[in-house]
Parts: sequence; C-alpha cells; structure tokens
Amino acid sequence: MAPTAAEKKKHTYEDYLKTPEDERYELIEGELLMTPSPVPRHQRISRKIEFVLEKFVTENDIGEVFYAPCDVYLDDENVVQPDILFISKERLNIIGEKNIQGAPDLVIEIISESTAYRDFVQKKRLYARSGVKEYWIVIPEEESIEIYIPRDGTYTLHHAYGKNETLESVSLGDLKIVLKNIF
Repeated sequence: MAPTAAEKKKHTYEDYLKTPEDERYELIEGELLMTPSPVPRHQRISRKIEFVLEKFVTENDIGEVFYAPCDVYLDDENVVQPDILFISKERLNIIGEKNIQGAPDLVIEIISESTAYRDFVQKKRLYARSGVKEYWIVIPEEESIEIYIPRDGTYTLHHAYGKNETLESVSLGDLKIVLKNIF
C-alpha cells in the first residue's frame, strides 16, 4: 500500500545536502524535488535578462545578481534555486559562504513544462511568505513576463508585460527592459 500524504517523510536542509552533486534539487515544504536541466530557449532568455539586470545593477552600484544554480536557504524545509535573483546593497549580509541565507529582493523564474506548477503555485506562495519584494514569472511560450508584488501575505499581479512592451521593475526604480530584445 502506498504511503498517504500524511505519512510522507519531511526532508530537511541536512537531507538536501546529501543529494547528488550532478543533479539539481530544490526543497519545498520538506519535499525534495529534482529539477531537470533547462532547454536552450530557457537558457537564452535567462542569459539576456541576466545581462541587462547585471549591467543595470553594476552601473548603479545597488547590489548583486546571482543565477542558478545558487542555493537560497529560506528555512530548514525550503531551499530553492531561482533562475535569477537580486540582492540589494543594504542586504548583502544574507550572502553566505555556501548559500544565500534569506529572501532575495527580486526573484525571477522562467517557466518550463516541468516547473510550471512549482513556479506558479508552490514557489509563488513560498516567496510571498518569505518576504521576496518582487517576483517575476517569465513565460517563454507567451513571450511575456508577469510581475507580482506582496500584499497581505500573498502576491498580487502588478503587471503582465508582452513582447512588444517595456518592462518596468517595481523595486528597481529605473530598470526598464525592452522585451522584444529578450524574446
């Protein structure tokens, strides 16, 4: 007989550290989840966003940008690897030797077939609860980016940008990204 949801073992950060180094895992609500390698289109979009974001952050000396795989330790049952993340200069102290220890200011996830539910539901809930100030969900198939901001312990959609629009960040004031250059 298969174990019920109540009988499932909750994993911890200690269990996460024992996962194979040649595979990507995340720990969400105590569940170890393997993450397959992204497809080339995902990586292309990620690289273009990273380039624009890194250039903006460096030129304005406002913090640091990281990209997957980079562990973000939120608590003992939640360790994620966002596609791209930003940490403001005022909060650089959360950058540890082995991982980011706390919620980044901005998290960007690029949807793939295998991670859509995780990014739209599980991580969205987790990031809101953890204090991520701005969450972008990039949807390659629709050539769009949705920006979510916290409100009453959850996220609300701030704006959905299409390919022919210019994205404007909520927390990074002057950051504007022409999306036709991304997709």
